[in-house]
Amino acid sequence: MLRQDNTGLIIVDIQGKLATLVQNSDQLIDNAVTMVKAARILGIPTLWLEQIPDKLGRTVDPLRDALDPLEPIAKTSFGGCGEPRFIEAVENANVDNWLICGIETHICVYQTALGLIHHGYGVEVVTDGTSSRDPDSKAMALAKMSANGVGMTGVEMALYELMGDCQASEFRDVLTLIK
Repeated sequence: MLRQDNTGLIIVDIQGKLATLVQNSDQLIDNAVTMVKAARILGIPTLWLEQIPDKLGRTVDPLRDALDPLEPIAKTSFGGCGEPRFIEAVENANVDNWLICGIETHICVYQTALGLIHHGYGVEVVTDGTSSRDPDSKAMALAKMSANGVGMTGVEMALYELMGDCQASEFRDVLTLIK
């Protein structure tokens, strides 16, 4: 079970024109923004990756605004774990489990998730917070990640699991994000 005290959130490469070309891009961006805002309410550490932003563009504005004042970690490797600053940030977050949202599911999300598994972390992909240009590529990636120990969740499922109880002090604030 996910818990507030040992779970973090990673946003992977929701940037530039590609963010508008993936399947259900508006829903992806809205769900990622919801996860970031909820993570802030719940006190969950959040990390943010950008793939060569000088070439692919910056994170889309609604998500960038939600992530402020955090700074992105730029990378050239497809998986975040290929970037030493990312590994350092993961270790400094002092959590055992990571939720991942981002694009593209079959490339950067997949490689980041498996890299984290390799480093001994629990990983769950927020399936309605990820996307690819081709829905078959996303489906293949989710199946392959699942077969390799990555859990699957959704925005609401993850948030309710993190709160655990309707009497949680954050419940009403989080509820406004998902209604």
